[in-house]
Amino acid sequence: MPLTEREIAKLIDHTLLKPDATQDEIRKLCEEALQYQFASVCVNPWNVAQSADLLRGSTVKVCTVVGFPLGATLPEVKVFEAQKSMERGAQEIDMVINIGALKSGRAGAVEADIHGVVGASHHAGAICKVIIETCLLTREEKIQASLASKNAGADFVKTSTGFSTAGATAEDVRLIRETIGPGTGIKAAGGVRTLEDLQKMLEAGATRIGASAGVKILQQLRSGESPAASGASSGEKY
Repeated sequence: MPLTEREIAKLIDHTLLKPDATQDEIRKLCEEALQYQFASVCVNPWNVAQSADLLRGSTVKVCTVVGFPLGATLPEVKVFEAQKSMERGAQEIDMVINIGALKSGRAGAVEADIHGVVGASHHAGAICKVIIETCLLTREEKIQASLASKNAGADFVKTSTGFSTAGATAEDVRLIRETIGPGTGIKAAGGVRTLEDLQKMLEAGATRIGASAGVKILQQLRSGESPAASGASSGEKY
């Protein structure tokens, strides 16, 4: 892999989204993010203020999730959640699309839902990543969701919450990249647990990685050990 350890770290959103995450666990997450210089910590809205305090003055961003993990929240509630999270220090917003609306053929409603959160995020100087939950979509729906995200001005299309039936695959990342072209980022999340997993996602077109195993991945790189799967610690099943 031609990337350095620092370059790889800057691709990773160090993630802890399990519902029973404690303040001590969030502190550890932030300390690890500072030590390894990850792109961000990705936490639930309740943990944003603590994370922002711990990371103040550093280059590590605070990322949070909106409408998570189901995506069926009302559009105005998603916007409100994003705004309140940014007031508390969030600099990146990962929102979940309305999956049921997409599968009901209401792509316009899905795009409008995304547009509201993207607009609120950009107004506050934050970036917005749109989670399309690929494991629940057909190939055509993945294309529709990716195009809706791009058309609504999203900065990234994100594959997965990590809390559904499967996580990111290289095939889905490749399809998203073919659909949206080079100008929009792709975040592969859910099941990226090894250096080999990360490399496959980057080769397929991902530009950001969401993982609870970021420390293990960098330790693998340092040690030169062969990739081996390890369990996620963030509550992500994949």
